[in-house]
Amino acid sequence: MSETVTSNLSAATLEQIKATINEKSVELLHLQFVDIEGILKHVTVTSEQLEDVVEGRIMFDGSSIKGFSPINNSDLYLQPDLATFAVLPWTEEQGYSEARFLCSVTKPDGTLFEGDTRNVLKKTVERAADKGYTISVGPELEFFLFKTDDNGYATQEISDKGGYFEPSPHDLGERVRLEIYRALKAMGFTIEASHHEVAEGQHEINFKYADVLTAADLATTYKWVVKTVAKKFGLHATFMPKPVFGINGSGMHVNMSFFKGSENAFFDPEDTLQLSEKAYQFIAGVLENVKSFAAVTNPLVNSYKRLVPGYEAPCYIAWSASNRSALIRIPAKKGLATRVELRCPDPSSNPYLTFAVIASAGLDGIEKELEAPAPINEDIFHMSEEERAFRGIDSLPGSLAEAVKELEAGEIAAKTLGEHVYGEYVSMKKAEWDSYRTAVHAWETENYQSKF
Repeated sequence: MSETVTSNLSAATLEQIKATINEKSVELLHLQFVDIEGILKHVTVTSEQLEDVVEGRIMFDGSSIKGFSPINNSDLYLQPDLATFAVLPWTEEQGYSEARFLCSVTKPDGTLFEGDTRNVLKKTVERAADKGYTISVGPELEFFLFKTDDNGYATQEISDKGGYFEPSPHDLGERVRLEIYRALKAMGFTIEASHHEVAEGQHEINFKYADVLTAADLATTYKWVVKTVAKKFGLHATFMPKPVFGINGSGMHVNMSFFKGSENAFFDPEDTLQLSEKAYQFIAGVLENVKSFAAVTNPLVNSYKRLVPGYEAPCYIAWSASNRSALIRIPAKKGLATRVELRCPDPSSNPYLTFAVIASAGLDGIEKELEAPAPINEDIFHMSEEERAFRGIDSLPGSLAEAVKELEAGEIAAKTLGEHVYGEYVSMKKAEWDSYRTAVHAWETENYQSKF
């Protein structure tokens, strides 16, 4: 796309934004970005500062953001993506409302700040484009709803006792999901499904796939909206992977496909599974690299309490056309909908980094022309350890400590994240594990204090 066309599109978008600001009486603009962990941050300005906002002249202190800038080089700027402008439906009142932009972070000289994870994903988009591909992603983020106390803080009491696909009166979260759906729709989402998940108090709302950068923006926005709307019902929404022992945890299945122009590069109608050679190579690349990027897709100590047998979450490295006990499966829809579904990521992860490492691993497989292993169509959870070993089925890391070791031993994370984010991320995760390792937990006091 030429600079002239891009400029004209931006001008048209800006005129639409100005019209909406006037029509909706928008007074405040929230300029949003995420830190390395994917936690949403924002700076708020008045709508009268729109010109400064659009020109990227709003500055903030990067040294106050986890993993960003040292105190002696802390001035950073926010460059909004005009396509992410949205009025916040819960702020709309008579004669007043607020809106937001998602932003990329830039340095004082106008170049992209390498510590911004949105910019990290942009580099992976460019790498794919150099090979002639665009990346399409459809994430599925599950969450739990917990009751809150009189001060609005989360309790350990689950909001309902409903089960998979159950309607009201068992599904007490139905009304909450409806309001989340309405808010997301008002902000430009196309919602495809909404339902109660397998575990008590667990829910999922699916939105339509998009290009990978937009999909990461949508996932980030989704988490924020879910939490915001739940709060209005006196509930706390959490994307913690395993908040309750003994029931299913929450995943973020990532459906990814590569396109060349308008054609799905993963589709081949002549193949037995209707997968192209590039799709098999992508699968091989992800399988080869997954242990070394698990610390990104599953970033918490708690993440590895979800990745255990018995709760539908994958923990064995294998793929299948339909087997849900495998790490990768291929959904039934084909043609333009052909995609590879990676089932290990969880919704606590930073979507910009998660999508970047998955796409990068797949690109490695394509560039190196790796050969995918044979699919595993049997239930891996019920195989003996000896049978899994005989069939060459390896396991994901069993803890954050193991995952960080694999991340450092591999190449994919350092290559994809860049020196700044990689260094900060490894340091942060090592500190997180050390804090967990040295803490005394409730399980220990419950089992040991009286006994010894």
